[in-house]
Amino acid sequence: MFTGLVTDVGTVRSAEQRADLRLTVACGYDMASVDLGASIACSGVCLTVVDKGDDWFAVDVSVETLSRTAPGLWREGARLNLERPLRVGDELGGHFVTGHIDCIGEVVGVCPEGGSTRIGIKVPGEYAPLIAPKGSITLDGVSLTANEVRQAEDGTTHFSVNLIPHTASCTSFSDMAVGRQLNVEVDVHARYLLRMVDSRTH
Repeated sequence: MFTGLVTDVGTVRSAEQRADLRLTVACGYDMASVDLGASIACSGVCLTVVDKGDDWFAVDVSVETLSRTAPGLWREGARLNLERPLRVGDELGGHFVTGHIDCIGEVVGVCPEGGSTRIGIKVPGEYAPLIAPKGSITLDGVSLTANEVRQAEDGTTHFSVNLIPHTASCTSFSDMAVGRQLNVEVDVHARYLLRMVDSRTH
């Protein structure tokens, strides 16, 4: 379990195709405190540390994960938002994040708004019931608040988030641009509430 508060931005040093895709990720963590088998969220995806060094760790990205996450993340040179798991007693400054991606979103607009930047994102239309105005949403592992939510004429769901300068500078979002694809995880509570409602009506 994670919070969506990024604690480091790593860089993919190498991507080697084995049975799965083996990534070596450079990071600023004290790797002596990270055990083999530990989980690290990489741009919102919960992955398992399978090897490590003084300033890097390795993870295996399965075919299933590759098929359900934003393309371009798992290449050499890519920057990944990193977060270690929430521990009992830690301050919960974001919201509960599982590290399981629901869908891929696409940036459709980027514009300044005061000192912040407003980002418009579209996702498949079926996710409309799971995204609420002023509700929590996770984009590439970053806990954010959805602003207005609307259905577009093409059937997709559009929503926006605001990035304050601190968030942009401490994540991989400093170079946000139209067309970028993002890993989206909806609020886990919304996921279960929708499932409960569906089970009562079928």
